Amino acid sequence: MNLAVQGDGEDGKLPVWARGDAFPLGSDGWGWVNRKGVSQGCGSLEELESVLRADDKGLVRLVWTPDSGRCVVPEEVDGLTRAIVEVRRRWALEDLADGVHRVKMLGGGVLILLIYLIYGGWRNLEALERANGVSFGMWDKLKWILREMSQSTTVGLALLIFLVFAFIPWYQAFKKSRELRRGGVDTKGMIPTLRFETWLEMQRAPLTWVILGLVGLVFLVQVVVDRNLFGIGGSLQRAGLIKSSYWGGEYWRILTAPMLHGGVVHFVMNGLGLLYLGKRMEVFARWPHLPAVFLFSAMVGGEATARFLDVPSVGASGGLMGWLGFLLVFETLHSRLVPRSARRRLLGGLLVTVMIGLVGYRFID
Repeated sequence: MNLAVQGDGEDGKLPVWARGDAFPLGSDGWGWVNRKGVSQGCGSLEELESVLRADDKGLVRLVWTPDSGRCVVPEEVDGLTRAIVEVRRRWALEDLADGVHRVKMLGGGVLILLIYLIYGGWRNLEALERANGVSFGMWDKLKWILREMSQSTTVGLALLIFLVFAFIPWYQAFKKSRELRRGGVDTKGMIPTLRFETWLEMQRAPLTWVILGLVGLVFLVQVVVDRNLFGIGGSLQRAGLIKSSYWGGEYWRILTAPMLHGGVVHFVMNGLGLLYLGKRMEVFARWPHLPAVFLFSAMVGGEATARFLDVPSVGASGGLMGWLGFLLVFETLHSRLVPRSARRRLLGGLLVTVMIGLVGYRFID
C-alpha cells in the first residue's frame, strides 16, 4: 500500500491515518475494540470509563460513541480524559517499578560476574607470581585485570544484555514518569501519534512476515546443525562471512551471512527490529523497496566488514540499518505522512544502535 494522500476535499489532503475514515465503523451506543479486532458494546460513557480504568494490559485499541460514527482512539473522546490520565499514570508507575526490578536483578548479575572475574584474574596473577618468582604491584595488577575484562566477550555480552533489557526500559519508564509528574498527561497532544501507531498496527505487511519467517527458519536450522541455542558453530563455517573464504572466491557468502545469527539473543533483537522497521517500510513505500533495500544494504555492509575486519560475521544488521536509513530519509522528505514524534522514535532507535555498538564493540561487527 502506498501512503499517498487519498480522497477529495479537506479530509483528502490528510495522510490516511489522520482521516475520519481511517478506522472501522462503530456500532450503536458506546463500545470498544481490543487488539485482536473484537468489538464489545457498553451501556454508557461511565461503563466505558470503567473498562479503560481496568485495562491494565492496554487491550483497548479503539472506542466508539453515539456521536463518533467511526471508531477513534480513546484520547479523542473528551469524556474519557480523566480515566485515560489515571490509567496512564498507573502504567507509568508499573513500568518504572518493573524497570527498577530489572536493573536490580540484571545489574546484580553483572556485578556478581565482574566480582567473579576480578577474583579469578587476581588468583591467576598470584599463580603467575609464584611460578616466576616475581611480584607485581597493586596498580599493575589492577591494570592487567581491567585490560583483560575490557577484552572479554563475556563481559561485553553481559553489559549488552543489561543495557537492552534493563537500563533502556528503566530509562524510558523513568522519563515517562517524570513527564507525567511535571506536566501531567497531554491527551490531545498525543492524538496524532496514537492514531498513527494504532493505524500502522492494524495494517497488513505480508512480505515483512515472509522475510521474518525465512530468517526464523534459517535460525532453527542453525540450532539443529550447531546443537546450540546461545552460540554458533558449524553453520558459521558453512555459510557465514568468513573473510578468507570470501576473498578466496566464495562471494555467495555475502548473501548467506545476513540470514544467520550468533544465538537466540542476537536473533530476537534483529527479529524485533525487522518486524517493526519492515512493516513501517512496507506500508509506506510499497513492498518492492523491502527486498531491494535489504539486499543492497546487506551486501554493502558485508563488503565493508570484509574490507575492514578479519573476524567472521553473521546477522541481518546491515539490511536493518538500510531499512532504518531509508525510513529516515523517506519520512523526512514526506514529513506530512508521519507525526514528528514518530519520526523521532526512529532517531531514538539509531541512538540505541550506536550505544549497543559501543558497549559490544568486541563482538558486534
